[in-house]
Amino acid sequence: MKNTWIALGALSVSLSFSAVEAAQVLSHKIDDQALVLTTDEGEVRLTGYGDGAIGVHYAPTNVKQLPSFAIDENAPITLGEVKLNGAVIEYQLPQISAKIETQPLNISFYHQGEAIVAEESGLFVHDNVRGFRFKLDDSEKLIGGGQRVLGMDRRGHRLPLYNKASYGYTTEADQMYYGLSAVMSTNKYALVFDNSATGWMDLGKTESNVMQFEAQGGRTGYLVAAGGSYPDLIENLTDATGRQPLPPRWSLGNYASRFGYRTEKQARETVAKFIEEDFPLDAIVLDLYWFGKDIQGHMGNLDWDRQAWPKPEKMIQDFSELGVNTILITEPFVLTSSKRWDEAVKADALAKDFAGKPKTFDFYFGNTGLIDVFSDSGKDWFWGIYQGLLEQGVAGWWGDLGEPEVHPHDTIHSVGSADEIHNAYGHEWAKLVYEGLRQAQPDKRPMIMMRSGFVGSQRYGMIPWTGDVSRSWGGLKPQVELSLQMGLLGLGYTHSDLGGFAGGEEFDAEMYTRWMQYGVFQPVYRPHAQENIAPEPVFHDKRTKDIVREYVKLRYQMLPYIYTLAYENSTTGMPLMRPLMFTDEADAKLFERKDAYLWGDSLLVAPVTDPGVSSVAVELPSGVWFDFFNGVRFNGGQSVDLPVTLETIPVLAKGGSFIPMVGEMDSTKDYSSANLTLHYYHDDSIAKGQGRMYEDDGQNPEAIAQGQYQLLEFDANFENRVLTVSVNAKGDYQGAPKQRRLTLKVHNWTHDSAKVQLSGQSLPVEIKNNTLSVSLPWDQTQEVLTITR
Repeated sequence: MKNTWIALGALSVSLSFSAVEAAQVLSHKIDDQALVLTTDEGEVRLTGYGDGAIGVHYAPTNVKQLPSFAIDENAPITLGEVKLNGAVIEYQLPQISAKIETQPLNISFYHQGEAIVAEESGLFVHDNVRGFRFKLDDSEKLIGGGQRVLGMDRRGHRLPLYNKASYGYTTEADQMYYGLSAVMSTNKYALVFDNSATGWMDLGKTESNVMQFEAQGGRTGYLVAAGGSYPDLIENLTDATGRQPLPPRWSLGNYASRFGYRTEKQARETVAKFIEEDFPLDAIVLDLYWFGKDIQGHMGNLDWDRQAWPKPEKMIQDFSELGVNTILITEPFVLTSSKRWDEAVKADALAKDFAGKPKTFDFYFGNTGLIDVFSDSGKDWFWGIYQGLLEQGVAGWWGDLGEPEVHPHDTIHSVGSADEIHNAYGHEWAKLVYEGLRQAQPDKRPMIMMRSGFVGSQRYGMIPWTGDVSRSWGGLKPQVELSLQMGLLGLGYTHSDLGGFAGGEEFDAEMYTRWMQYGVFQPVYRPHAQENIAPEPVFHDKRTKDIVREYVKLRYQMLPYIYTLAYENSTTGMPLMRPLMFTDEADAKLFERKDAYLWGDSLLVAPVTDPGVSSVAVELPSGVWFDFFNGVRFNGGQSVDLPVTLETIPVLAKGGSFIPMVGEMDSTKDYSSANLTLHYYHDDSIAKGQGRMYEDDGQNPEAIAQGQYQLLEFDANFENRVLTVSVNAKGDYQGAPKQRRLTLKVHNWTHDSAKVQLSGQSLPVEIKNNTLSVSLPWDQTQEVLTITR
């Protein structure tokens, strides 16, 4: 007898049943896409994606299957090479291979000949429970499961797979808004369970050396990716699951957002306040009051309340002329009391009950139905609403409550029951919005925020956030962990409601300031909260405004660097926020670090998450590091106490790195790199340094595919007391600066003098506070400066 577990909502139940007899492979063949195994229990397909990922789909006879949600519809399929060794079939791709024992069937995976992960007993199916079992090495650690507050290593946990709201969470949470049925191991593999159903992921909790996935139905498939390093592994994983399209540049700017602006007048006054207080602003987010004056009773109207918002089209246009984009919230619930209920029923847009009628149920906002985003009729009806709002000028979309927050088990969708597809609901919703926008606005990049989704949702431009976090120090503490966990598995734009969302009796200026400072170095800069305390910095005291204003402006000045991280994410899958283990993959201790992270490759950030501190202990990776704000030099490989004031947080630049920056602006509508400041962090112990900067028009969705971009490459070489810095531009795009004014700032120049030459001509140089500055016109051809001590 064998024990397994099934999940029934929040309840887990242990069942005993006889082990399913292992399948026997009868034959194999290669078709135009995969290795196909015929067994005595059905078909098994192994499909290669890119160089380093293999998808495995078991299709047992008479076992219902659902489509894959995790794997990109356009993933590059690679046919592997088949080798036979007695009863063993080997399927080889360039970076990964599967060894298939045929009598009985068992699959193990290898990277460059080294074993990385193997099925234990493989697939099991029993009544309403199905899943897989894999072996775990004694020493391996596991990141995975998506949004959870459990620490970085999730080994030893049994994780529910059921996306669920976690209102007001702080420092512990094992089930949240956006789970991922996937893990990444220190053995340099990633394993994705391609099943959207309610279930569990047992990471050595029940049996210490077994990883077990269980689900109440759904697809019996999984994906394995491998790599020689974590970045290689991420690239191979996202070859299969898809990569985030470049977002519009404006989405990386500052947002005005709260729950919520109640009138057009209030929204206009808020935008005016940002301008008056000299805060850059790129977007305003309108919560549910845009379609109803009350929280309850109006969800599903999805049309302007013209009493509170008399001229929304004019408001949107006026905001746009100021460089401020309008984002609207939408939810997938249509209340029976809403103006669109009859329309939705007539359009057959809603999920059904067992009798085939629109399923209705009660939740906080009222009696409701749920749009069936899996059905053609549901998609068509929902998109029609988006299309109308798009024509009014709405620029961005915020999908809320998309777990779905309430999803009765007897809700029937076109492809299956609620329990079968629950975790893919937000994923499919994002897909319909993304595909609709790409067709309706082929010359603009979609901006789509969603609270929940599935593995691979990033390919639909999804920008997730970490939900209704507590407005407290406890809410701030887990935010690095949450973003790192999501980013490593593809969701690189995961961010938090800056300042915290839920609760709070009085304004905590210190906590708020610390969160806003951290926000400069997370993917999206969006303060958002319940309105009892203003989330917008412009409504607070002078000291708070003065500190936060400088950080918001810093965010804009760093856009060349941040936008380059977005480019890297879109082309390789690398997250914007990166764990410190990337600096030394052999150091197992770094795997569990959640108090600091890399912002790109060049900056290390350690947010201040405790009140009243005067210093923060930071474990520096090897190398040379410089305080980003005052230039103080530190040798790596040690713990240092970095002094902080309320005006500063620990941010360190890596020696040998370049950071491109621009001047101040009111919004990204004014963005230009015609005046570019290039910071280089020099040290006499570093012989070579490099960096790059990606730039395009900020909105063309095909910029990378069409080659409509420019890549600036920076190189530094220090030899025989001479520092040589070269700048070279590749490519071009419409609207690119034809000439730039380039200011090079060499930090840690500890010499009293320097001679700077460009093509044999001397340039004037300034040395102040150990920073050498030189300015020159640059006409896009390669420039080489020599700086002699």
